[in-house]
Amino acid sequence: MQEDKAPTAEDVADWMLNQLRSASILKQTEAVEYILHNFGEQFLYTNENGNESIDKEVKKRFKKLHGGKAAWDRDGFFWGWTSR
Repeated sequence: MQEDKAPTAEDVADWMLNQLRSASILKQTEAVEYILHNFGEQFLYTNENGNESIDKEVKKRFKKLHGGKAAWDRDGFFWGWTSR
């Protein structure tokens, strides 16, 4: 990411994919914290349960980048690689 341009949803999604690749898991709480401090609150929202969540556009781009090879674990609140 260049210093002189504002971050985009694509930048955030790229970061998420790189984190998933390096750790094989991406916890939502850690992702939200990192996104807030490094990309900005415009990429987050408060969901219907009152929890901070990642912007839907970011998640849409993230899904496109991983091409169905990652899955969301609803119980653990993290993304991990699928076994397919």
